[in-house]
Amino acid sequence: MLPTENRLRRREDFAAAVRRGRRAGRPLLVVHLRSRTDPHASGGEVPPVRAGFVVSKAVGNAVVRNRVKRRLRHLLRDRLSQLPPGSLVVVRAQPGAADADHVELARELDAALRKLLKGSPRSAASGDSPRDPGREPGGRAQ
Repeated sequence: MLPTENRLRRREDFAAAVRRGRRAGRPLLVVHLRSRTDPHASGGEVPPVRAGFVVSKAVGNAVVRNRVKRRLRHLLRDRLSQLPPGSLVVVRAQPGAADADHVELARELDAALRKLLKGSPRSAASGDSPRDPGREPGGRAQ
């Protein structure tokens, strides 16, 4: 189970992670990550990573959905330290997650997190992309 301070509960926070975060899709799950943007953090303290889970009825009945959520919560709890402080993470299970075992889910989650952490966060405010021809690879103007 995730500690209380690491749970994503508000609809606005889910929407922020899904709409304005980066996404890594895998056959069993989709992970959305919005880095360092916790709107509820107070001044000087380092905000915790917060995570939420979406498991639709397409995955299975209530028993199956809850089992998938429990597995994903357990897997993500061990990986919270890899994520930047203040990140919002939403893990959405695909229908195939119902038949996957713990090892398969772990492999998919690790691959999605690797992809998200390897890439640079996109700048929603400026709209600049790292492939802008007028910029150097580090993002500075020439």
